[in-house]
Amino acid sequence: MNRVLLLDVVGLTPKTLAAMPRLRALGEQGRAVGLETILPAVTCSVQSTILTGRLPREHGIVGNGWYFRGVGDPLLWRQHNRLVEAEKVWETARRTAPDLHVANMGWWYAMGATTDITVTPRPIYHADGRKSPDAYVRPPELHDRLVGELGEFPLFQYWGPTASIVSSRWLIDATRGQLRGRFGQPASDLVMTYLPHLDYDLQRFGPDAPEADAAAAELDRELAPLLDDALELGYSVIVLSEYGIENADRPVDINRALRREGLLEVYVQQGLEQLDPWTSRAFAVADHQVAHVYVPDPADLPRVKAVVQGLAGVDEVLDRTEQARYGIDHERAGDLVAVAEPGSWFTYYFWLDDDRAPEYARGVDIHRKPGYDPAELFFNPADRLAKAKAGLNLVKKKAGLRYAMSTVPLDPRLVGGTHGRIPDSRADAPMLLTSDASLLGDAVESVAATDVRDLVLTALGTPEGAR
Repeated sequence: MNRVLLLDVVGLTPKTLAAMPRLRALGEQGRAVGLETILPAVTCSVQSTILTGRLPREHGIVGNGWYFRGVGDPLLWRQHNRLVEAEKVWETARRTAPDLHVANMGWWYAMGATTDITVTPRPIYHADGRKSPDAYVRPPELHDRLVGELGEFPLFQYWGPTASIVSSRWLIDATRGQLRGRFGQPASDLVMTYLPHLDYDLQRFGPDAPEADAAAAELDRELAPLLDDALELGYSVIVLSEYGIENADRPVDINRALRREGLLEVYVQQGLEQLDPWTSRAFAVADHQVAHVYVPDPADLPRVKAVVQGLAGVDEVLDRTEQARYGIDHERAGDLVAVAEPGSWFTYYFWLDDDRAPEYARGVDIHRKPGYDPAELFFNPADRLAKAKAGLNLVKKKAGLRYAMSTVPLDPRLVGGTHGRIPDSRADAPMLLTSDASLLGDAVESVAATDVRDLVLTALGTPEGAR
């Protein structure tokens, strides 16, 4: 049985690789090629395609979230592995290698997965409403070993205005320990690690900003000892990215447009507006450069499509038949799927007056917001005390007091980078690097996301498991 380290370095492109000498050396010694991503080019969808070899029409992950029609709510960043409706690469490999030992260090849809080791962010939700950093770890005895050696999982450096290298460093250190079986668990044959660091400053400032190069160089320094360990221990290393990040300069308020047309409805609590998906004739779950538009009455489809298509910044509006071109024609997808033009992206905002915005809009609240909000990466620049308030709230948390983290701006123009559409430029497209040149033919210039699963099986020495 061969051993494989599969690293998801989010945002890795030829542009970012130029500032990463250690990772670049890995590709020069092995191979570095392009990765042909899918629509939508977002974390949950692409990861599921990589791990199953299937498109969203088959595995069902049509975005980082969607409208769960059975419960009547748009929900993002769910975590149960059963949401992925296709066999995963390690399950395929176990057909011929039943003793394959697998560790998941941060890839999505990890909870309840059939991996031997699972580590994924999972806050503690206290009964009084507080939230504390932690992780879901399986087997349970591994949790205290990891926390004892590495400290608590740095949730507030994993996402939000204080997101930083600290979270990726924690995952790197956990991976290094697992490669050597240092935490009381056997070293795994397949180790999958998710490193989100490039997501932060590339979205904050854009891929051409000096902060982007600095972030790439910072991550490269952290990666160096992990790559050295893996090669020393005989692991084949495969490094890839789900998507590249392009410059963003135009937010598209798709839900506000639907509301102004009388198609989207809200209800009011304590003077603040909430999205009413149960009575709306149309609303969108915004997800970077893709938005799933749900239209309960088919008679409304032509009008809704015309409204969305008429918005500046919209490239395509796909009905169910047109979605088939991209393999996203699954029942979870919107009745229409809007794709933004280059440089444009969709906000989730549905209120027309910021004074009426729901309470969660000004906080980091990825599970209650009915769409993705990259403004969560910023402190509100209009509030001079935003950082001080955040520090005070952390003091309250440590003292066991309840608090509301209301520091997120409502101005989407701050966002400098985005992703989700299939990139037009190779410089902004994701990459795949491997330490083992034999995995790719000399003529191969790119690998489809759907073919990565078979590449991993080959690297493990279990390609027959795919049959």
